[in-house]
Amino acid sequence: MITEKRYHLILTELQEKGSVKVANLVEKFNFSESTIRRDLIQLEARNCLKRVHGGAVPVLNKFIEKSYSDKQHQFMDQKDSIAKNAASLVQSGDSIYLDSGTTTYEMIKYLKDKNIVVVTNGLSHVETLIEYEIPCFILGGKIKSKTKAVVGYEALSTLNRYRFDKCFIGSNGVHPVHGFTTPDPEEALIKENAIKASNETYVLVDESKFGEVSFIKFAALDEATIMTTGNSDLEPYEMITTVKDVKK
Repeated sequence: MITEKRYHLILTELQEKGSVKVANLVEKFNFSESTIRRDLIQLEARNCLKRVHGGAVPVLNKFIEKSYSDKQHQFMDQKDSIAKNAASLVQSGDSIYLDSGTTTYEMIKYLKDKNIVVVTNGLSHVETLIEYEIPCFILGGKIKSKTKAVVGYEALSTLNRYRFDKCFIGSNGVHPVHGFTTPDPEEALIKENAIKASNETYVLVDESKFGEVSFIKFAALDEATIMTTGNSDLEPYEMITTVKDVKK
């Protein structure tokens, strides 16, 4: 098969799945592993994708955020492991903030039967919190339909009344120099103020977020503990802040 045809198949698969693994491409298209890895290197050089451990993800557009539904089924094994470990940090009696997002959502099932109170700006979180009978408050304000987050002045005003033992935040980009970033200034403001209102902050990110820079910075690296899994090059981040690799 000619090279450009392979590139087309790989990029089509990436567009449809949201991420690709070398092993899955080898199995599906019957290419050799060395060929796939070489193709991914070339496609990354063309800025068509970003290589991660064992595969590739789309290149981040720093101004555009994927919808909640687009992100919901990506890196599910990683998200579940990160969420389970993050939930283990929550103690009875804690008041916690759960940022809107698909990884923080996965924490909820592991918070059942803990004597806690949860505040969130995630619309998707509320029904599940109610299902597990976890006392919760949702910020009031403007609903951002794409990410199912509550944002805006009213949300910020409500948020600033609370104080948290711990907050758990998502991030579109994690960079050694540029810190934690997200595309939307309104969401960035909510994240920034949740961090200010918390005694401890944890940023939950899968491997695709490392090295990426989005439009708005909401925190420096040393303002939070990073919780992740699957990334093979964490040393630049470990030199600046605490990194919990949940696979270790």
